[in-house]
Amino acid sequence: MNKRFNSAAQLLAAIAAMTLASAASAQSAGTIIAKVGINKITPHVTSGDLTAPALPGTKADVKPDTKPILTLAYMLTDNISAELHLGTPYKHELIGDGAIKGTGKLGTSEVLPPTFLMQYRFFQPDSVVRPYVGAGLTYAYFQKERGSAQMTALLAPGGDASTYRLDNKLAGSIQVGGTLAFNERWFFDMAIIKTYLKTRAKFSTGQTQDIKLDPTAFSVAVGYKF
Repeated sequence: MNKRFNSAAQLLAAIAAMTLASAASAQSAGTIIAKVGINKITPHVTSGDLTAPALPGTKADVKPDTKPILTLAYMLTDNISAELHLGTPYKHELIGDGAIKGTGKLGTSEVLPPTFLMQYRFFQPDSVVRPYVGAGLTYAYFQKERGSAQMTALLAPGGDASTYRLDNKLAGSIQVGGTLAFNERWFFDMAIIKTYLKTRAKFSTGQTQDIKLDPTAFSVAVGYKF
């Protein structure tokens, strides 16, 4: 009876040890992490003046947008990870500001901002809560820029429809976030990324405008550790 009890106890202890080892390795070196969630990008615009001929103080602002996001990460060590953010294009509205504030939508633009970050994750790999910080690069790829009738009325009244392009840019990003583990595999993630991005709008009329976008991205996601 005692032998059977001891054998059963040893077996349970071995299973428990294996379970704990699995949990401990869930966010340790070699772990692959995938996250799916939503991400809101809010530009914090500092606009330069539209070059002449234009009303002095003609500036622009940009509205936020929210889209799904996919994030992949790899744990290089128990505390250091590399993370890549992917997703669908964000569509932002360009609106009048400064001397033309209140004129409404001047145009739209889509942007793909793939972001690569190196992160430091605090605490032990099996911790329920793991805050982290990161730094890296974002490439802002602008596409499908479209001007509105309001833009034409502003830049070329009575002329051909006005169009514009935005310069693609590589920019620095910093991040702060954290994870909350549901179990050894599933977790909740929340993060904020600040990107220091400046671009230039080039209009079909020959005018240009420098715009500092400096967006903040706020994301919530559910993740799985392989």
